[in-house]
Amino acid sequence: MNSAHTRAKKQFPSDLLLHVHPRTVPVETLRFTLSFGLGGMATTLVLLLFITGILQKVSYIPDIQRAYHSIQFMYTDSNFAGWLRNIHYWSGNMLVIISFLHFCRVFLTGAIAGRRRLNWIVGLFLLGLVFFSNFSGYLLPWDQLAYWAVTIFLNMIGYIPFIGQPLAQLLRGGSEIGTETLTNFYAIHTGLLPFLMLLLVIGHFWLIRKARGLVQQQSGKGPTFSVPVMPNLIVREAAVGLSLIAAILLFSAIVDAPLSGAATPGVSPNPAKAAWFFMGLQELLMHLHPVFAICVFPVIVLFCLLAIPFWQNSALNEGIWFNGERGRKLAIVVSITSITLTIAAVLIDNVATNIIGSPATALFTRGVLPLVIFLSCHCLGYALLTSRYSYTRGETVMAGFLFIVVAMICLTVIGVWFRGPGMQLMFPF
Repeated sequence: MNSAHTRAKKQFPSDLLLHVHPRTVPVETLRFTLSFGLGGMATTLVLLLFITGILQKVSYIPDIQRAYHSIQFMYTDSNFAGWLRNIHYWSGNMLVIISFLHFCRVFLTGAIAGRRRLNWIVGLFLLGLVFFSNFSGYLLPWDQLAYWAVTIFLNMIGYIPFIGQPLAQLLRGGSEIGTETLTNFYAIHTGLLPFLMLLLVIGHFWLIRKARGLVQQQSGKGPTFSVPVMPNLIVREAAVGLSLIAAILLFSAIVDAPLSGAATPGVSPNPAKAAWFFMGLQELLMHLHPVFAICVFPVIVLFCLLAIPFWQNSALNEGIWFNGERGRKLAIVVSITSITLTIAAVLIDNVATNIIGSPATALFTRGVLPLVIFLSCHCLGYALLTSRYSYTRGETVMAGFLFIVVAMICLTVIGVWFRGPGMQLMFPF
């Protein structure tokens, strides 16, 4: 009796883990360079955020008169709560980066087609939740940085046709950012989004299990050699997860999360910027008509991301980064081209603003014309790569994906580091 009970206790952790993982995994999927452990790191950060978020409820007061001071109090007399806030803040920012890299990894290793289509869509929604979880938590300190970043983003939402203004007003809880706004954001950040994220994370893991684990290269040389998941995979995951936690805890002990002065609605900082992970959109808004920057272009990109897995032969070969050496060279060329054209477009538009930026012509010069150029260049590029240079459809779609991703990264960097007072271009070095 006792021996059976002891044996059951020993099997419990293993059985629990096998609800997430199959009993065996192909050796090919144990390669660290296949996934770099990005999915596991994202999950680790989500758990860390849940724990530190719950613990912060003890100290944080969701009231505009006391929220800022409750954050300040966390750092008095070496308060443990300050370290918890640092962990929560840096984990949230790191989750944005890790999730984005995981999204790119999945696409660039061909893990989006066949039985993985649904999980690709779930992953896209999870990525959106990660961004908006960080955004909803951005206002909670009620400092100048947070107040004006949220103000800018809600104004950006307002440009969406038909639903933009009602949605922005719903999030604000009225016409101005105030008590109702903080209450709404607190409820969304601590209640709605964690619940949705938990459901999607569970579904994401279940679909990975249904797809027989990570994507692997189809060698066509017979059955793949598999090994037990315990300890071959679990030990690797534990090592990556614990290393990440240690790094976050140490960094949070050294570097405090930023906290500017208390929010002053009547005094805007110069420059007033959105949260860094939305700076690409804010930078795009400076060069395009608001409806096209906030609605048309993002909707087109989202539609393409959702549709690509269902377009025959549009995914890369499974388990092979960039589809091989030829695709890797194409990726380098496309990335360099994207950086060059993005910087050139920003500089040219900065000079030509007074010429083509009049309200009477803005809808055409900053909306219709850029959209036509954008779509024409991608169609022409697709035709050239597939017909003249004999790239596969998957490699050509990858080129378009990388062009857009690299351009948005470039716009984000410009917005964060190269926009000074009055949002004028400057060189910080």
